[in-house]
Amino acid sequence: MTGGVNPFQATRLLLDPDRLAVAGALVVAPMTTDELAAATRLDRKRVLLALGDLRGAGLVSTKDGQYWLEADTLRAIAQEAAELEIPMDPVIGFGMTDEEGAVLSRYFSGRTLIEIPTNRPKRQVLLQRLVLEFDVGRRYTEQEVNDVLFAFYPDWSTLRRYLIDEGLLDRTHADGVTTYWRAGGRVLDMPTA
Repeated sequence: MTGGVNPFQATRLLLDPDRLAVAGALVVAPMTTDELAAATRLDRKRVLLALGDLRGAGLVSTKDGQYWLEADTLRAIAQEAAELEIPMDPVIGFGMTDEEGAVLSRYFSGRTLIEIPTNRPKRQVLLQRLVLEFDVGRRYTEQEVNDVLFAFYPDWSTLRRYLIDEGLLDRTHADGVTTYWRAGGRVLDMPTA
């Protein structure tokens, strides 16, 4: 635990719009209460409440009537968050063998893919899991495919290319429209989460 709060507590703290507005204003420069009220368009009482919470968490300091954001504390919290190991969400392993689940657990944090395996057999396990997100017999627009894959990994185009290269998705292009459909992989009823 760094700076009085752990990464989850810091995130919860900053999800409050008033505290976020005050912290955001302090990113620019140290300010007084009145300057913060003007910068955030919050009344003085709301600014003081937000400052109290942020100071209590060690995210804001004060001296001579000015407040500033503790950048070192924020960096330490961010570093701590980056080092957290979040186990793979069990829904990712649904329908996969124990061995496949073990492979997937190395590449997923929660429901987020943290890297694409460079090893082809491991990548094929990943692709077999991802193709389960697509319904058999349904046609998808390119944007729909991208949206499904983006939910797992920001580089959806690489995932889409791998799915096509491995024969798990297929596509056709007609009249300026590309349509995709599932062309392979196992078929399972996915749980609703």
